[in-house]
This record gives sequence, structure tokens and C-alpha cells, in this order.
Amino acid sequence: MANPSNLIRLVPLQLEDLPAHQALKLSLNQRRGRGMSRTSGTQDQSMDPQKTSQTLDRPEPDALEANGRPHIQSFIKAILDDAVIFIDDTLPTKFEPHSNKSSTSAKTKIELLQRHVSAKELSKVDWQGSKIPRHVPDHVGSEAWFARRSRHVNEQAKGTANLDEFDFALRSDHCQHEAMYTPEVYDAHCVLDWRISEEMVRESDFADYQNITMSIFEMCHKLPFPLSTRVFSVLVITATTGREDFVVVQLPVDIGTLQEAFYSNGRNLTEGSTALKRKKPIMGKYMSIERCVLRPIANEIEWTMATTSDAMGWLPMWAQRIGIPGAIAHDVDFLMDWIREKRKAGPLKG
Repeated sequence: MANPSNLIRLVPLQLEDLPAHQALKLSLNQRRGRGMSRTSGTQDQSMDPQKTSQTLDRPEPDALEANGRPHIQSFIKAILDDAVIFIDDTLPTKFEPHSNKSSTSAKTKIELLQRHVSAKELSKVDWQGSKIPRHVPDHVGSEAWFARRSRHVNEQAKGTANLDEFDFALRSDHCQHEAMYTPEVYDAHCVLDWRISEEMVRESDFADYQNITMSIFEMCHKLPFPLSTRVFSVLVITATTGREDFVVVQLPVDIGTLQEAFYSNGRNLTEGSTALKRKKPIMGKYMSIERCVLRPIANEIEWTMATTSDAMGWLPMWAQRIGIPGAIAHDVDFLMDWIREKRKAGPLKG
């Protein structure tokens, strides 16, 4: 049996685990202690911390660059591969039924599933020996996973949506759109963006992955009183996985020392534009995979989403687990309502 993925995990990525970016610096004493220091003791070349986006267009064959960072192509492909395997193979065989819910805005039933991944199972994760090595965490707890699956007629009609509309809403500008259709999200702050060029995709071994994006966002959630606001910093990777399907992956990432962050490093306390944005949040951990696939025979879109999270603070995990299934089911209604309003202005296409 294969070891669990070291990437599809609730353990946050560290800055040194990420591919090179102009805003990231990698000094010698930051490098992981596994013999990857192949350069002199200088910092990464061409790293300008004033820039928060860059275009990458030169493919490299190796998984790791000379500076010890993962190569961008290998990093993205490994995450997308693991995410697709998780939804297509792991979820159908490892998850158990939780409940079924009806949607008020979508003409469909929502199937909810669950899985508990124990700390013992996670002790088998090969953090450094996998395709994309990453730092070994000091502590790894269990993961409580929840998933939902729904099927939607592939039509531009009330109570459903076609594939172009799903692609527009979920893959294109994923975080910005999530902030628009989810009432509790009050900000989606873009921290960094890797602008993946079409040339890099053409010349790299991405298989069927196209339209690739990768960025870091701080997703800000307001919770009912007396709970504090929560901020989840996530690395977001999106791609089409064929002509009739796509995937969106969000992985937790620790950006507390990154100057381009806004909430994670406390800049919001003095620079926030509203009282809500100036509140001191609790930093949580969140990861999710969303996948939409068109089933042509039935002319249905199968929308699957799996997530594990920890809101941190004093909110106990047992209480979080009670609320998550209902929350992810409500997202179906939120999205359908939003698409219905947006299509009034014209056709939606990612």
C-alpha cells in the first residue's frame, strides 16, 4: 500500500517548501537540513521582495532547483496528480457515508461523506522522500475529512448550471469568486501570484493539465459572536484536466514572516480599510480539493469537494466537526444563487 501523500495534508507548507518567486528569499540558514544546499551561502538570485507576481516560462526537468526549492513544474504537477487521485480513487474507496441533504437552490441531492485519518496513519507519510520533499513537521495530529458530491444537469437554467458556468465560478478567480458568493467571507487578499505562462505549459510535461494558475490568498471569515474572525492562508492551484473537467486545490501555508501578507503578519491591525479588517484574527488551517467532471452520457456535471480544516482558537474540534457537513452543503446553494444572478448580465465562461 502506498504511503499517504505528503502534499495533500493539513500540515501547512513552509515558505522554503515553495517554488521560487520574486518575493521569496531563501538564505542558507533557512534551507532544509537534508543536503540540498547546492549554492554558495548567498540568497536566491533575482529575488525582488517588492514584486508579488512573476511570469514563469522556462521549463526545467528536475524536481528541485539548485537552490533547494522545488521546481515549479514538478511541484504543480505533483499536487495536481495527488489531488485528482484523491478525488477519483481515495474518496470512493476510503470515505464513508455521512448523510444526504436537499438543496433549496439547486435541483439536486447532496451526498455527504466523511473519513478520519489517524495520527498513526499519518506517521507513515514520507515527508522528505516523496516526489516533492518538504520540511518534516514537529507534530502531526489526525485529520477529520468531510466531502460532498452533487450532480447537476449541464444546462444554463434555474437550479442548475452548465460546465462553462461552473468553470467560471469555481476555477476562474476562485478565491475572489468565493468571497462574492459566500456570506461569511469578508476578504480574499491576494498575497503572491505565480503567473504560469502558456509557453511553460506547452513545453513542460503537464500531461492534460492546462490553464494552470498558482497563488497564495488569505481567506477571511467572520464567525458568529463571540467567536473571533478567522483567516486561512492557502496556496491555491487551479487547472483544467481535460476538455470537460477541472480541479481546484487549496493547501495551508505558513506566511507569517512574509511581508506581502496582510493578516498573517498583523499589518491589517493598522492598515485595514474597515473596522472588520482591522480586527485581530485567529489563524486557522484549511485545505480542500474541488473537482468538476462532465458526464456526457447523463449530461450531468459531477461536483465533488473534499476538505479538512482546523479553525484553531478555543473552538473544540468536536464542535467544528458538527458544523462542517452542513456548511459545505450550504455552499451548493450559495453558488447556484450567485450564478443565477451573474448570468443575467450575459453568458459566463472561465
